[in-house]
Amino acid sequence: MTVWIFRLARWSALLGGLVLVGITLMSVASISGRALIAFGLGPVPGDFELVEAGTAVAVFLFLPWTYLRAGHATVDLLYTHLPAALQRGIAVACDLAMLALWSVLTWRLWEGMEEKRQYLETTFILQMPVWWAYAVCLAGALIGCLAYLTQSLIRLGLARYPQGWPLATAGGALR
Repeated sequence: MTVWIFRLARWSALLGGLVLVGITLMSVASISGRALIAFGLGPVPGDFELVEAGTAVAVFLFLPWTYLRAGHATVDLLYTHLPAALQRGIAVACDLAMLALWSVLTWRLWEGMEEKRQYLETTFILQMPVWWAYAVCLAGALIGCLAYLTQSLIRLGLARYPQGWPLATAGGALR
């Protein structure tokens, strides 16, 4: 099970990277078009709407992999001086708290998506349904829930990291 979730999180991050590359290319085209208005070019219509939706999508797609790779910023001024058992307890408590938080976030994202879909809300310029971006973000949030659940199970000793996973960087694995 963990292998599948780790792979899903990785592919999610790669997809998020492609979204970010797309946003970047579109931004370059839009800025270049603005600079070349005298030559008949112009900005990409709705560029800020696409950047807004694309950035949200990329973030939600990146977060599960970032979490599994222990890529989040940490402040461990006192933590590293605590006994190993207390470090483990804090890590488990934090993982469970983040699982709960991420579950609530996913639920509220679902509710928001349903509301946007029900009221047929669209973006101002492109008239793109807003719920589309919510739906893709929701997919990333669900993968995030699986990542937090998996990491929590690993910390509790109920699951294992995938074969060959570098334990030194495995979600802040303890020594």
